Amino acid sequence: MMKLSDLGFEPWFEAYVDDLRQEDQGIARVSAVDRNSYIIRNEIGEIPAELSGKFLFHVESSVELPCVGDWVTVRYHNDDALAIIHGVFPRRTFLRRKCAGVEVDYQMIAANIDIAFIVQSCHFDFNLPRMNRYLVMAADGHVEPIVILAKTDLISHDELQQKLAAIRQAGITTRVIALSNITGSGFDEFHQVLMSGRTYCLLGSSGVGKSTLINHLIGRDALDTKAVSGTGEGTHTTARRQLIVLDKGMMFIDTPGMRELGILGASDGLNKGFEDIIELSMACRYADCSHTQESDCAVLTAIAQGELSEERYFNYMKLRKESAHYEMSYLEKRKKDRAFGRFVKTVKKNMKK
Repeated sequence: MMKLSDLGFEPWFEAYVDDLRQEDQGIARVSAVDRNSYIIRNEIGEIPAELSGKFLFHVESSVELPCVGDWVTVRYHNDDALAIIHGVFPRRTFLRRKCAGVEVDYQMIAANIDIAFIVQSCHFDFNLPRMNRYLVMAADGHVEPIVILAKTDLISHDELQQKLAAIRQAGITTRVIALSNITGSGFDEFHQVLMSGRTYCLLGSSGVGKSTLINHLIGRDALDTKAVSGTGEGTHTTARRQLIVLDKGMMFIDTPGMRELGILGASDGLNKGFEDIIELSMACRYADCSHTQESDCAVLTAIAQGELSEERYFNYMKLRKESAHYEMSYLEKRKKDRAFGRFVKTVKKNMKK
């Protein structure tokens, strides 16, 4: 029988067991989320799950709701055919973004991931600014990133080398693995990264080959994929985030393609994603240098001397401005939400008198 440790339950999580779990509760991992319904995985297998009313009552933000990869405490019912979720363990790592659209809030993508594979197609999907956004997301959640350049069979060797050079010239030092599901090129290097008991997440646009990559690892078409379009690109298939346990013990979280990848409150992630600029800023004359017009700005000097590309500078400034703007809006929203929550609880308390 499988053990929780086989599913990634490490000593880091064990430190919270006594505080979170009651005697009649078990521990499981969230393997899928579909609106308000969940699927959890324990030592035996997968079971549908719901949130307890008490848990929902105390939730103040959607961030506190379970997401794929979370560890939760549960009670089993109906002869272990249904589980009720009562608590969520702290997250060791996480991936999140700003909610799509005008709403200013976080959307959790996945939790407790060891490595995030940022997948881009070598064909029409190759996009350095978007790659930087994914790298900032990973850094913000303390997740190790690795870039996967997929579909190398669609371009020539020289074109591939140009794309690899463009990544380095953009200041991105993250490990890059170039591979093809068609020819098998690059899969030896990819397999060397994978380890039993570790959790990996696939991030990228629709149709870049994330589900096809998992099917290659499984050895069969366990996940639906669609035929490529006239451009040679795939079309969107994955409809929900789900954790898949492979026979060799590694776990993969497949995610739907994201049309929007907004950055919210990710200053730490920006600092780690643009370490070259942060290092340059240490030599600026002013500690609060905005890197826009100040004299003796080391960042602007590096651009003038050709040591820092304008493209990378503008990308950093855009993401920093976006993150700060949304963070201010988010803090204001949370302030209003807390005030309204206190009002509702006061009303309920008075109604009981």
